[in-house]
Amino acid sequence: MTSVAVYSIFTSIQGESTHAGRPCTFVRLAGCPLECSYCDTLEARSSKGEEIPTGEVVARVARRGCALVEVTGGEPLHQNGAKPLIVALLDAGFEVLVETSGAFSIAGVDERASVVMDVKTPGSGMAKRMDPDNLTRIAERGDQVKFVITSADDFTWSERLIVKEKLEGRCEILFSPVAGKVDEADLAQWLLESGLRARLQLQLHKVIWPLGETER
Repeated sequence: MTSVAVYSIFTSIQGESTHAGRPCTFVRLAGCPLECSYCDTLEARSSKGEEIPTGEVVARVARRGCALVEVTGGEPLHQNGAKPLIVALLDAGFEVLVETSGAFSIAGVDERASVVMDVKTPGSGMAKRMDPDNLTRIAERGDQVKFVITSADDFTWSERLIVKEKLEGRCEILFSPVAGKVDEADLAQWLLESGLRARLQLQLHKVIWPLGETER
């Protein structure tokens, strides 16, 4: 039986993606080899986690009674057991989101799951770690890409990439500002001026719980 290294399992309000606002159980897997400048899960990134059999993870999720589940990290696809876990959750009847950095291939991620892939901008410091073939894979799946913006230059870079890869209309496109670096109103204005078919995304959980997310 496969297993995964788990940092935490908790239930909260989904704060990002087109599913923002929905109750969701998060399976946060441990570890990530990237060092993004804006990482907000440093403890999970460096943690070795608790090795848990896939079946037990599914059982723990089921006891929480939430239909929507997100497999996240760290970087979940860094672990060999992540894709089998996704399949097991889907087979158990859950609606599954997969939050990934884009540095690891999404090939083989069950088509029933919805992939939310971060496209690393230059401001992240990790743009060179991106698997470029993932842009084709995500468009073929019709899932979601997220650009985390640290500056106006990041936005311009992202806009050019979206046009080059013909992502509009092929997948959902999300833009998020990095707190303390980009004002939400500025990002909204850039998006309006660009004419892109995309949406501004704020981290809803941080609006609800500015002093720290409530987990149960």
